[in-house]
Amino acid sequence: MHDEKYMSCVNKKISIFIISLICLLIASQAKAALVDDLKDGQHVLLMRHADAPGYGDPAGYDIGQCSTQRNLGDYGKKQAKAIGSWLRGQGINKAQIFSSPWCRCSDTAQLLDLGSVKIETPLGSFFDDMSLEKKQTKEIEQLIKSELDKQSKLPIILITHHVNIRAFMGKNVSQGDMVLVKVNKSGEYISHVIYPSPQP
Repeated sequence: MHDEKYMSCVNKKISIFIISLICLLIASQAKAALVDDLKDGQHVLLMRHADAPGYGDPAGYDIGQCSTQRNLGDYGKKQAKAIGSWLRGQGINKAQIFSSPWCRCSDTAQLLDLGSVKIETPLGSFFDDMSLEKKQTKEIEQLIKSELDKQSKLPIILITHHVNIRAFMGKNVSQGDMVLVKVNKSGEYISHVIYPSPQP
């Protein structure tokens, strides 16, 4: 009887160990998969800017003046830093970062702390003029193609807005969410995996 209880206890501990080991292996593979995918010349990481309270931008905002726009709040700034830490945890210590001209995007990009940030007009929001959707989506495809053709092996991160991401890959994402996008040789969408934003 005592031996049965002892063996039952041992078996439970072995089972817990095996399950834990499997979980670690899966997590390790997921980590390796993200950084490896972003170096294979077929993937980019689209990201919606971190948390910016409100909806749209105030009337009469000026793209050249952050004070007139909807901006990151305190939570959004912490969130952007947490995203940068999470990406470094995935093995991404340096990246090519491209941002919308809107301050909530460029501030998110800077707070990631993964490299210098280049502003790209095609990543800008067309929320106020939806007729620009096809034109800007095509320009984003061209930007992606151009950067992937350089074969630098550095991960490419594009920080933009929900309308741009929805137009590019057909899904809505929350603020701070990341989308690993596989593209064809023309920079056009093939498939995606969503990585929800880590919590600060």
